Amino acid sequence: MAYLRVILGPNSGQVWELKTPECILGRHPDCDVSVNAGAASRYHARIVLVEDDYFLEDLHSRNGTYLNDRQVQGLRRIADGDQIRISDTVFTFCLRRADEPRPPHPLTEGKVKLVMVDDEDRDSKLVPTSKLEVSSSQATTPTHATLQSQLKALVEITQALRKTLALERVLPQILDSLFAIFPAAERGFIVLESDKGELEPRWVNIRQGDPNRTVRISSTIVRKVMETQQGLLSADAADDSRFQMSKSLPDVPIRSVMCAPLVDNDGRSIGVLQIDTVSERNRFREEDLEVLLSVATQASIAIDNSRLHEYTLRQRALERDLEVADQIQRGFLPKHAPDVPGYQFFNFYEPASHVGGDFYDYVALPDGRLAVVVADVVGHGLGAAMLTAKLAAEVRLHLLSTSRPADAVSRLNASLARDLLEGHFITLAVVVLTPPTGDVTVVNAGHMRPILRQTDGQIVDVGHEVTGLPLGIVEEVAYEQCAIQLPSGAMLVIFTDGINEAMNDQEELYGLHRICGRLHATPGGPQQLGRELVADVKRFIGEHPKQDDMCILCVGRE
Repeated sequence: MAYLRVILGPNSGQVWELKTPECILGRHPDCDVSVNAGAASRYHARIVLVEDDYFLEDLHSRNGTYLNDRQVQGLRRIADGDQIRISDTVFTFCLRRADEPRPPHPLTEGKVKLVMVDDEDRDSKLVPTSKLEVSSSQATTPTHATLQSQLKALVEITQALRKTLALERVLPQILDSLFAIFPAAERGFIVLESDKGELEPRWVNIRQGDPNRTVRISSTIVRKVMETQQGLLSADAADDSRFQMSKSLPDVPIRSVMCAPLVDNDGRSIGVLQIDTVSERNRFREEDLEVLLSVATQASIAIDNSRLHEYTLRQRALERDLEVADQIQRGFLPKHAPDVPGYQFFNFYEPASHVGGDFYDYVALPDGRLAVVVADVVGHGLGAAMLTAKLAAEVRLHLLSTSRPADAVSRLNASLARDLLEGHFITLAVVVLTPPTGDVTVVNAGHMRPILRQTDGQIVDVGHEVTGLPLGIVEEVAYEQCAIQLPSGAMLVIFTDGINEAMNDQEELYGLHRICGRLHATPGGPQQLGRELVADVKRFIGEHPKQDDMCILCVGRE
């Protein structure tokens, strides 16, 4: 019986049993395997059993089906341990459940408790009497009597490691192969270095003895091999003066030990392969160390590829999460400008990355007035987007429940200040328009001041005398408001600092003077001015990466 286990995405950890010869994967409730993702098709893919083999086929889905990161075309055979990706959900195909016992195996896998022993002080002068550079294994031909069986096993290792990217499958396969190459080996270890620089025994095989005992590994040997990137061989560890003071060797009467470094594509040591034996007749020789180095080279590539694969999966999942966050965030923005007789509107928003911290909204108030809101959450990215979602809900609540705009902003600030983390704040500009008269009320919480272009072309800074603190810094703030008139033919421009602080390759800022210059030079209403201003800012930036989100709103009276 075969199974699919979710290893990434929604319902991670869930196991699906493939009970019938044909199983459908998709979003529809009738599917045998449910894929809970919006990007998945209703009937996305199928797995079919033909004689003793399983095959995967894409059912003409919108976004494709991927087997080990390759898009599926036609029928593709799947093997134990293969990974299937549909949208942001990744399955592992298994021929048995994770909680089922493994088939009988001549070796004891992963049951021995490994402990790293720090004997650095005792063995600080360790120098291998037989050593080989890890790169020398590429050009050395072993001359041991079992040459044919060793070469055959090396080919099998190479082929096996190419078939899987899952680290939990790579490691035991390596040790299985080592025991096939070296029949005299009694123990085998794989030790990897963690991201924190700590040595972690990841897998062990022992050929005989109590599988529940604790086995100790010398950190000195491991560190020395990783530091020098040279294989180490001791033909008789019991009589080797280098190990006489080690606290790890009395655990087992080891006669011979070999240790080879694992090196990633950047030339950095990531761990070791070590095997040892208690046999006096079949001690390891230098040609055996050459073979172990060859295995270590292949194992390093497999482990490195596995880690890169896992990193790629995490990055893709993060990118998909960010895309969803961007869609959700854009859902908080108005779908279209308001339809107010005698007025025109223009709005533009573009985040610096997947998601941003700028926000704008039009709020129709109960008495016929219209509130225009522009805000900038400090920073950008996912954290700023989450604050934007909170702001979007609360700014409407307070504007709709309080007739005086300054009081609404004061209450909004008190609410945010209680919840925002230290160092986070929001700048906000609220412009409340009374359409019949053209009266405008402005409240500014640390935001860029709106700019008014009068009917005669004169440029006026609005609200400098009432600009208060950004939201979220101090809980008790009484914001002030000012009143202006928007006569026929006049226009009010509200923007975030991503516009005036836009930077080009020469690290020059676009600046307020260019904004005012564009207001002077561009005739027409909000639509024409807004498009010209956005185009001019983008021409100024050129190929230089955007540093901040950009948002512009223009309100003009006909």
